[in-house]
Amino acid sequence: MTDQENEIKPAAEPAASAPEDSTSTAEATPAAVDVQDASADIITPTAAPIVEDSSTAEVTNDKPAVETNGKALAEAKKLPEVSQKNGKELEKNGKELQEVDNEFKNVSEAEGQQKKLPYPKSVFFIISNEFCERFNYYGMRTVLVLYLSRVLGYSDDLATVVFHIFTMFVYFLCVFGAIISDSWLGKFKTILYLSMVYICGSVLLTLGAIGPLNLPVETFTMLGLALIALGSGGIKPCVSAFGGDQFKVPEQVKQITSFFSLFYFSINAGSLISTTVTPILREDVSCFDDINCYPLAFGVPAVLMIVSVIIFVLGRSLYKMKPPAGNMVVLVSSTIWTALTTKCKEKKTNPREHWLDYADVKYDRQLIDDVKVLMRVLFLYLPLPVFWALFDQQGSRWTFQATRMDGDMGAWDIKPDQLQVLNPLLILLFIPLYDVAFYPALKLVGISRPLQKLTMGGILAGVAFIISGVVELNLEHTYPLIPSSGNTQLRVFSGVPDCEYRFNTNLGARESFRLSGLDTYSSGSLATSTDGTFTLTYTVETLTEGCTALEGGSQQLYEATAHSLFLRPAHAIRKYWYEDDVQKSNRSQAFVRTLANLLATTRVVWTEDSTGSVALDLPARNHDLYELPTGSYRVQVNGQLLGQMELRAGGVYALLVGQSREGFESQLVEVTAPNSMSMLWLVPQYVVMTLGEVMFSVTGLEFSYSQSPPSMKSVLQACWLLTVAFGNVIVVVVAELKFFESQASEFFLFAGLMFVDMLVFVVIAFYYIPYDEEAALAERLRLRLEEREREWLDLGSCKED
Repeated sequence: MTDQENEIKPAAEPAASAPEDSTSTAEATPAAVDVQDASADIITPTAAPIVEDSSTAEVTNDKPAVETNGKALAEAKKLPEVSQKNGKELEKNGKELQEVDNEFKNVSEAEGQQKKLPYPKSVFFIISNEFCERFNYYGMRTVLVLYLSRVLGYSDDLATVVFHIFTMFVYFLCVFGAIISDSWLGKFKTILYLSMVYICGSVLLTLGAIGPLNLPVETFTMLGLALIALGSGGIKPCVSAFGGDQFKVPEQVKQITSFFSLFYFSINAGSLISTTVTPILREDVSCFDDINCYPLAFGVPAVLMIVSVIIFVLGRSLYKMKPPAGNMVVLVSSTIWTALTTKCKEKKTNPREHWLDYADVKYDRQLIDDVKVLMRVLFLYLPLPVFWALFDQQGSRWTFQATRMDGDMGAWDIKPDQLQVLNPLLILLFIPLYDVAFYPALKLVGISRPLQKLTMGGILAGVAFIISGVVELNLEHTYPLIPSSGNTQLRVFSGVPDCEYRFNTNLGARESFRLSGLDTYSSGSLATSTDGTFTLTYTVETLTEGCTALEGGSQQLYEATAHSLFLRPAHAIRKYWYEDDVQKSNRSQAFVRTLANLLATTRVVWTEDSTGSVALDLPARNHDLYELPTGSYRVQVNGQLLGQMELRAGGVYALLVGQSREGFESQLVEVTAPNSMSMLWLVPQYVVMTLGEVMFSVTGLEFSYSQSPPSMKSVLQACWLLTVAFGNVIVVVVAELKFFESQASEFFLFAGLMFVDMLVFVVIAFYYIPYDEEAALAERLRLRLEEREREWLDLGSCKED
């Protein structure tokens, strides 16, 4: 929550543009919203007033729009500009002064006499559209990184890279959407056309996830994500602005306040519901012969996106549509380009004091001065992308971290991607608390200015990553011992219940070991020779009379591989060698291998306790590794119950089955221990990150608007979105360079980068010269009046001549 309010005013056009009708300003206060997403909705300059469209602001009229003469001066920016460069004749001084007087008079009338107009019904179509669209976006994004890893088979690093490239383009394309809306198509057509693109992307993503269709999954996925990025990014800056266009200000200032409250509630509602529901659809539903159902997890949001377009079109007859009025981002870019090109030509012949002054060959002095102020703020923006680099890893690295943890809460099982719901929930909780608790506490220690709060928000993000790094260090103790280059592993399983065997090998200190009944032996890591192999020689001695004698032999073991030997005298091949997989499931499920020393055709059946459905029905000769959902299973052999087997997330199990004199016996062996660290240990880092997000994003938007000229406010909002995009670029670069093998080290790297970044930010902020909007507007008015006075005197002298 901000500690002061900002006036959000219309973006002023340059002198070359036609004058617009003046409108009243409106105060902006924060709303409880998803901060990063809501701030992404740019309201670009049109004839309507610019309302701060962010998670930090909604329009309100708790106090009059103009309270003092100083604030009344802000209305001076709406005066028509007069420029000789544009070929316009100078207006009479008396007429100019009359216009100034009329401006102030109109403001006073707006304060006291607001017409009672009916609430526009069209906004309910827009709010419903936004709910459905946000449900689609957040629902798809929540399960995306796991889909890339588990279905496409991408490594954690590659899945992280693809996820952040997608997010990067969503925010880059926000600027594109604002430009085409304000320059060519208008808001309605931009939303409609790009929503169609959005739907195509969602459908392609869903179709690619349906296995039986045998479509090129990777191609469909990448094409779908590209279209979703274009559609989502393109419409993001238009929807809330289009909703604001349905109101007439200042007459409907109170009504527009309620609209933005409902609008941001729809964003949070869509985010909360989809982030909770889509992981359930993904994991708790099986479809198309898969234990997960990604087609449903993508398909339900896609249906909501189709519904959103239908709702949006149904309200067409009720909408107020304003024609495109030009985009300030394009104008600023053109001003900078003109300055640079002119400087190259006239640097020596006609030098200027500032490089932007070279744009005066084409643009008005006031626009150039506004761009100068803009560039000062943008220089302050340079360190900001690092924060978003940390923040957006909640959907990638932190989700992968959760897959290696235990989500079993007893009656409730937390899905790894479901933890992302903490962010919107905590935002709703923290934004009101900041005003009543956090900010007053910070003032006690001297932190009250916006730049101080921005710095504190960044520091909190760094602290969150230190917490995640510490959690990861503890989590590493639960990871399986994976054979690496230069090492191999050996495991021996016995499937003979009543017999004891002794192995004599060339394993050095572990050269002799015994297996008694259904038993197992693990060698740990074994060093291989320089050619990457280890030749195992062994003999097997039977220590129990009447048991089948087993011959010794030799076996070539290879580096970076786990080798296992299963003793199964009931089969034709009594010693079964195979390469074992000891890595944990990345689906938060369990791997199980049935090692049955029974007649080859005997059936071993695994039945899920909770549903009664048969999970596996295998002949005894099948020793393949299967992935099963966690839970309790009943295992039967020829109809005889062996017992209840409990499979936990991340565990790799081998079920030993043999026949003794008393009947069938079994032993469940943990090859790899299951996840043992609770997912609840991730809650602190989410809490600290959200605290930092609210302080960073809310304060950043407030500061940006208060420090920018009226004509540059929409441009700064576009630049704020670009800091999010560039933050995702940083994650892509770090993930591609792979500085560390340990994930904990990478977390600490990002934390250190954040702290250094905030140190740089503090230095830049120290030299920053604040922009006083009221003083600048008053000075602008004074200079213009002096100019008109000189023009009047010149005209008077001409008449005398």
